[in-house]
Amino acid sequence: MTPPKQTYTYDIRNSLSKNLFRGFWRMMTGFRHYYFIAVLMLAGSALMNTSSFLLVRHFVDNILPTGDVARLAPFVGLGFVLLAGGQGLFSFLSGRFASKTAEGLALRLRDAMYDHIQRLSFTYHDNMQTGELLSRATSDLDAIRRFFSEQAIGVGRILLLFTINFIAIAFLNIQLALISIIVVPFIAGLSFFFFGRISRLYEHLQEQEAKVATTLQENLSGVRVVKAFNRQDYERVKFDKEIFEHYRRGRGFLVMHALFWPLSDVLVFGQIIGGYFVGATLVINGTLSIGSYLAYVSLLGQLINPMRNLGRLIVDMSTGVVSYKRMMEVIGQEQESLVDGSHKPDGDLHGDIVFKDVSFQYNADTPVLYDVDFSVKAGQSVALLGSTGSGKTSVVSLIPRFYDYTSGSITIDGIELRDIPRGYLRGQVGVVEQEPFLFSRTIRDNITFSVSREVSEEEVIAAAKAAAVHDVIMTFPDGYNTLVGERGVTLSGGQKQRVVLARALLKNPRILILDDATSSVDSETEDEIRQALLRLMKGRTSFIIAHRIQTVMHADLILVFDKGRIVQRGNHNQLMREEGIYRQIFDLQSRIDEEVEKEATDVLGLPV
Repeated sequence: MTPPKQTYTYDIRNSLSKNLFRGFWRMMTGFRHYYFIAVLMLAGSALMNTSSFLLVRHFVDNILPTGDVARLAPFVGLGFVLLAGGQGLFSFLSGRFASKTAEGLALRLRDAMYDHIQRLSFTYHDNMQTGELLSRATSDLDAIRRFFSEQAIGVGRILLLFTINFIAIAFLNIQLALISIIVVPFIAGLSFFFFGRISRLYEHLQEQEAKVATTLQENLSGVRVVKAFNRQDYERVKFDKEIFEHYRRGRGFLVMHALFWPLSDVLVFGQIIGGYFVGATLVINGTLSIGSYLAYVSLLGQLINPMRNLGRLIVDMSTGVVSYKRMMEVIGQEQESLVDGSHKPDGDLHGDIVFKDVSFQYNADTPVLYDVDFSVKAGQSVALLGSTGSGKTSVVSLIPRFYDYTSGSITIDGIELRDIPRGYLRGQVGVVEQEPFLFSRTIRDNITFSVSREVSEEEVIAAAKAAAVHDVIMTFPDGYNTLVGERGVTLSGGQKQRVVLARALLKNPRILILDDATSSVDSETEDEIRQALLRLMKGRTSFIIAHRIQTVMHADLILVFDKGRIVQRGNHNQLMREEGIYRQIFDLQSRIDEEVEKEATDVLGLPV
């Protein structure tokens, strides 16, 4: 079944408002008419219900005294049947339009929330836990759905029932009508008293639910690590701690919720008993007829119970209000524009890149890069070498504008990087990250993920061969249609890395970024990939991050980083002629390789 097409455009950020009612009203854009139809159908149902009680009054006061019951009773019975049928029909239509409002809003909000989260910046995702976002996109959004399906419609129903039944009682006896609403201000005051307290408790409960979701998500994602180190008991204790706190907060929330009912019941039943007593007194005094009293007894319940339910709805609305605020905290975050920048792209980039005195920090307390300065011509390769945390990945993350540099200047083809739209720029850049990520789809889907156009089988195979993974794929029973598990768990580390590399190569980017792309493959495969890359990097500006000298030694320019600064630069031969980190790393790796080769020779008994 294909999803319904949206017949209107909707920007979820339009729902942002400091005024909650205005925010909910904006959120209902496109569904308001369904809501009003649902309320009108409720009005029809309420009128049918109230009319049936007035028909009882008419039967008792006007028909029974005539003695012509046998002739008129069938007509009265038919009236009751028609009123009951009408009430049922209106109730059905009201429920249908109410569900159309709530479920339609939920569908749209889920889509809009998902799309908005995808468009938030890397910085936001770095600082926000995945479980927190999952909680807001699922639990909080479902609370908003319930708000529209139950509470928003319920408020309309209750106000209509109260108004219609109050008018009906006033028609019977104005004194009774006024006496019957004495309790209303007390119920309203009690409801708002509990509203504030339950709102705070529910907000604390949702915050803890997000922590539970985060703990669960991390445990499931890292289940192999947990099992490998036999830390199931440790993880269970950690989860028990979080889930017990969730239980404690949930219990407090439900206790406060439960306190409202007995208190409201005392007020409601006191009002009903008082109304019955006054009505009976009026009958005894001859001021009120028996038929009117019978109608009043039924109408009083229809008048007071809605007010009691209104109090419950006001209290329940606290969950929708809190969830709205939590969801709007995410919606209020600035999206990462893909069409920003004053430059109007015309064709592909050439790839001339210049860094001039570039500094960068993820936040005010953690500077990462200091005065980085280098230039590279189109088609050249640049290798970045240095210890973990020296700033290599931060440098290449600035090129596709995953982050914007703090100061200095970066230009591509002479154009300031900030002036190039992100969407166009990222279409020109291919990235193979240090930690390969695959989706739970087929191998073909994972390779073609980098392009939005239709891709031929020959192109997919060519990219796979260039990444030295085609022969491996063909060993699987379903070949390129083989489904990989979550995060590519059914593939080895080297296989995942090569599929990710094929994905980047299929994109045919002008700028290629390889962030330690051969770290998860064996020496033989690494050599195959290296030879393929040497061919594929021709004509492309390439950035290679690696820890092995052998991987970077053929680069046109090698930059050695230490604590966010470039401490050495040049090609392999130039750097080998000077003292410094590069030669130290080369000597260390050469010595290790020699020792490993010697040990292998001794074990296998091979001649040197």
